[in-house]
Amino acid sequence: MASSGLAYPDRFYAAAAYAGFGPGGTTSSAAISRFQNDVALLLYGLYQQATVGPCNAPKPRAWNPVEQSKWTSWHGLGSMPSAEAMRLFVKILEEEDPGWYSRVPEFNPEPVVDIQMHKPKEDPQIASASANGTSAPEPKTIPENECSVETQDKDVILEGLSTVSSHEEWTPLSVSGNRPKPRYEHGATVLQDKMYIFAGNHNGRYLSDLQVLDLKTLSWSKIDAKLQAESSDSAKPVQIAPCAGHSLISWGSKFFSIAGHTKDPSESVTVKEFDPQTCTWSIVRTYGKAPVSRGGQTVTLVGTTLVLFGGEDAKRCLLNDLHILDLETMTWDDVDAIGTPPSPRSDHAAACHADRYLLIFGGGSHATCFNDLHVLDLQTMEWSRPKQQGPTPSPRAGHAGATVGENWYIVGGGNNKSGVSETLVLNMSTLTWSVVSTVEGRVPLASEGMTLVHSNYNGNDYLISFGGYNGRYSNEVYTFKLSLKSDSQPTANQETILDSTSRVLEPEAEISQDGKVREIAMDSTDSDLKTQNDEANEQLLADLKAEKEELEATLSREQLQTIQLKEEIAHAEARNAELTKELQAVRGQLAAEQSRCFKLEVDVAELRQKLQSMDTLEKEVELLRRQRDASEQAALDAKQRQSSGGMWGWLVGTPPDKSES
Repeated sequence: MASSGLAYPDRFYAAAAYAGFGPGGTTSSAAISRFQNDVALLLYGLYQQATVGPCNAPKPRAWNPVEQSKWTSWHGLGSMPSAEAMRLFVKILEEEDPGWYSRVPEFNPEPVVDIQMHKPKEDPQIASASANGTSAPEPKTIPENECSVETQDKDVILEGLSTVSSHEEWTPLSVSGNRPKPRYEHGATVLQDKMYIFAGNHNGRYLSDLQVLDLKTLSWSKIDAKLQAESSDSAKPVQIAPCAGHSLISWGSKFFSIAGHTKDPSESVTVKEFDPQTCTWSIVRTYGKAPVSRGGQTVTLVGTTLVLFGGEDAKRCLLNDLHILDLETMTWDDVDAIGTPPSPRSDHAAACHADRYLLIFGGGSHATCFNDLHVLDLQTMEWSRPKQQGPTPSPRAGHAGATVGENWYIVGGGNNKSGVSETLVLNMSTLTWSVVSTVEGRVPLASEGMTLVHSNYNGNDYLISFGGYNGRYSNEVYTFKLSLKSDSQPTANQETILDSTSRVLEPEAEISQDGKVREIAMDSTDSDLKTQNDEANEQLLADLKAEKEELEATLSREQLQTIQLKEEIAHAEARNAELTKELQAVRGQLAAEQSRCFKLEVDVAELRQKLQSMDTLEKEVELLRRQRDASEQAALDAKQRQSSGGMWGWLVGTPPDKSES
């Protein structure tokens, strides 16, 4: 572990010795054979570039394919500075053999080892030896300003971002320490020459770790941050909740984390504050009506306020509302702007110009991506669609942006088919678009959900990107060193280190018939092979590349269809769950109605029985009435007869019945 803390160039020489590159350019075949062919060729080229400089040796003869491949590897690096070659050498070795430094004995650097950055005119003998890969030139001195000075590479002693010498092109940074887990939809910000990375999404899981990249040493470290409990009685800190799609904003000596998707979302947006001095998170108490919880929004610092726009809530509903948080009073304000606002969207980019204008670019809905530009005047609170100049940007979502002066740089993003490869810049004063860089292939710079931050380091402006997803998750760091002429529009790059590296990784396939080498020996004395059909092998390699790209495109389409099908299935399942609940409710109502109908039927049966009883009673009453009427009639008749008999008896002299008297 002793060599893990070595500084450059000692760290490079320790790595070179471990890989099999000895003093004077000698190599160990046993050591270098541990690596694959393309890796071994790349390490050889980088070693020559770091110790000798750019390749000025003539191309070897065609009958020596091994030496020709080694020359191609070295020559493909072009004018790459030796400092970058050293760092790239160590980076590739760490990727191939992460524990190499634990197996290196205590490294004692030689007292005088100098690097030739600008290679002088070579001695023919040295050039011949270098071309054969048998030796490297001894350290020399060259005249500089009529003085004899050592050819020491001054860039080697530079630290951090200062080691990046190329302007206006993306350069992968060679970093040390334990890299963060690959991710996207994370948050990033720069504070005091340190880039902080917080949370994000990896394989569908939300993260909660806080990582920091020291821009002075280019080393990663993890911060064991805790969330301070709100209760004053509990001094024990708790873990912060994992999230993704949030925003990190630096403010003074601290930074905020605003909004974001979580497993258990709250009703409103949460504002968290991190203090690097105490390594503690705290929940910020805000006032006013806070926005609904969301992710994929933009949060832009405007003076002493934060302007929040758009995003997607926990129910996957897209938003286009506007809210402002006053950082002095921590009060939310729900803003109703006039004019036509941008359509609801998420994963867009936002920037502020002249502390007055808020610019919104791109983003996506559930079905499409946008390339529109909207401007909000924060004084009049009016939306507008200004006329733009320059090439029209392609639709994209999940891109990242950073402002440097009047320029707004846009990197990455996707359009539901592939990642966007160009880096754009918008001059916010003239609203003129320009393409400053274009990358080739599926590289992290053509990813969705990446972050882009701006850092001014030692008087130079740098753009730094991290992470993203383009079919696989990334944890790579790239930097873009801006030209000193900040007022002029950048021009497109013609060449990047990635291009050089990709050329190195594709050596000429003329070593053997099957295009493979079991062991690369750097000594030319053992290599006496003959080439067979260069054009056929190159055509085969081109066909394989084309087929690979086609397969990758097909895979991307299938993955996109799979994601869409999953979303449709999730929507159908949610709809099915809602319908099931409705069906259960209807079944409950039906059961209640059935019970009520049964009771009604019982009541009706009882009433029918009562009605039948009433009919019988009515008949009996009618019969009794008739009997009563008959009895009354008989009594009346009898009385009439009696009355009439008494009168006639009196008339005829018949004495009345004594019993009646």
